[in-house]
Amino acid sequence: MVYLIILQSTSDIDYAFTRKWADVYTVVTWDQRNCGKSYDAEQNDIVLTRELFMKDGREVTEFILDYLSKNKITILGHSWGSIYGANLVLEYPQYYECFIGTGQLVDYIENEEAFKQEAMLWAEGDEEMLKLVNQLTPENVTLEHITTRNTLMKKYGYDIMANGTDYNLVTTIIFNPNYSVIDWINYFKRDMNVYLDFFSSEEFASFSLKDRVDYPVAFYNINGDKDYQTNYKLAQEYFEEINAPYKQMFLMKNMTHGLLESDSEGFSEIIHQIAETERER
Repeated sequence: MVYLIILQSTSDIDYAFTRKWADVYTVVTWDQRNCGKSYDAEQNDIVLTRELFMKDGREVTEFILDYLSKNKITILGHSWGSIYGANLVLEYPQYYECFIGTGQLVDYIENEEAFKQEAMLWAEGDEEMLKLVNQLTPENVTLEHITTRNTLMKKYGYDIMANGTDYNLVTTIIFNPNYSVIDWINYFKRDMNVYLDFFSSEEFASFSLKDRVDYPVAFYNINGDKDYQTNYKLAQEYFEEINAPYKQMFLMKNMTHGLLESDSEGFSEIIHQIAETERER
């Protein structure tokens, strides 16, 4: 079986956890256009649109299917990749055998509004922190909004790496077999402003999964029960509405948004369980 992994450009560190699935899947990690190993300064002026991303996703999928002589692949997306991957499955179901959403994002604006409500509860009784919460602008996601959100998550123990990692991050980066010296030079030269513009645009909002609940393939979700970066409660509500040939939810205990790095062993066990389920279905 083959996995196409859509992540927010984590090819610098994901070898350590994706290789734990390599006994049951051929793992293909994809850095999307203009991030990670796909970064090219000449693309900085390109306007990122839903149409462009859908075209890229289809072409990468078709390449993998052809290169590996497969009829279908499994697609896993984390964070932004979860909403992107779900859109690909809904648009091109003929290419995919199942979908796995991790840190599932359903609707960006609704997600940011839910975060502000949660943060108000965390900060109750703390005037200084409440002032910070009131600086959040969920209806207009700016760099300031993201910085404030991250500050609040770190303050209350919900930031992406609150649990650390269960492997050595420095060693993983140094011995990453997929990165050359040139790759690292390009990595540190990258300009991610094009993605900030995208995440605050109507194009990104158009990826919303609200009221899009009919999946022709198996639907799996793996979320952390302390994930408020992509609100796990909204993901659970969405999961309950899903119509699919098969669906299953996994909720990892005491995990925030960085569940792949914080508990890569536990995450790997779930992936193996999903692979076994799919073989038996």
